[in-house]
Amino acid sequence: MMQLFIEPMDVWLFRDGKPFDAQSDHRARSLFPPYPSVMQGVIRSQHLVLNKGNVDLTDQTAITAFIGDDKDYKGLRLRGPFIAKKNQTNGEVMRYYPIPADASPSAGGYKALHPKSRVSVSKVITSAPEELEMLFWPAGKPSKKELGEWMTEQELLKCLGEETATAEKTSRLFAYENHFGIGRDDATRTTKRQFLYEVDFIRPCKNVGLYVEVDGYNGWAERGVMRIGGEGRGAAYEIIGAPALPSLAQKFPEGKLPTRFKIYFATPTYFKNGWLPESWSKFFDGEVKLVAAAVNRYESVGGFDWTKKPADAQKPARRYVPAGSVYYFESNGTAKLKNDVLEMNAIADEGAQIGFGQIFIQEVNHV
Repeated sequence: MMQLFIEPMDVWLFRDGKPFDAQSDHRARSLFPPYPSVMQGVIRSQHLVLNKGNVDLTDQTAITAFIGDDKDYKGLRLRGPFIAKKNQTNGEVMRYYPIPADASPSAGGYKALHPKSRVSVSKVITSAPEELEMLFWPAGKPSKKELGEWMTEQELLKCLGEETATAEKTSRLFAYENHFGIGRDDATRTTKRQFLYEVDFIRPCKNVGLYVEVDGYNGWAERGVMRIGGEGRGAAYEIIGAPALPSLAQKFPEGKLPTRFKIYFATPTYFKNGWLPESWSKFFDGEVKLVAAAVNRYESVGGFDWTKKPADAQKPARRYVPAGSVYYFESNGTAKLKNDVLEMNAIADEGAQIGFGQIFIQEVNHV
């Protein structure tokens, strides 16, 4: 496994799934961290550059044979990307995650809510399935989460374990930087009327970048530079020796699950039935029942396929369950995670091998 810490050499641009040009939409919004689909493109492109002596970069067939395509990743496995901050004194890297969707502002930070039967509370109107329990605010006036806060891995695990946890404000990690431009007529080299546009770039704070784990590639130098995101902005990467991301196989030997547990999604995941997969049996052996869920607003993930003609290159946008979403389950005590889930630490109908659907699982006692 190769652990990469990637720092910016300039601002970064990571687009959402919405098509953009200066006439149809005047503003392009940037995401941070980028989607795993963006990161796999960065990693595979860099691997091609490092092996340009072995692969004809003008031959699409040779490129596909070497690194695959969007259906076959040729053994590549990713975990991440996650926002990370490097301590320049000791070299340690701290990873950051979205606040869990079931966390409520509490004295001293955030604390997870407990699912309750809706019949225990009067005047509940919801479109959620009747069999699901609900996450109700504690007594008193509900309060909103602060926009743009993140938890370190240590604080996230505390929150998932139902302890009070603290969060870091976005301003301590990165800032949005607005750039303006105007469309140009290439034939006359003059500007076009009504083609003004705005782009939100990301400027990470000092020592802040991206962390990603890569399996399946080797031969990289310990340090190097790469192009990343929109406009191919520069980045410097370093292979580090940080503690690896938590492993489900280590936490749950042979995949055996507790009778009550919740799953936190650290990266977005795609389910064919919206916020639900085709079947939970794809990921679990044995009887498992969904009890409750806290799911933030969906995210639209699209992309661009450079191997196709421009008219056909835009990938259709699909709705993904966002990072930070939490699902509560109970089982009869014999349920196990399937081997694919243990191997990739992920639950997704598609894209688990490139980093979508990365999960943490925590035992709970109140479901």
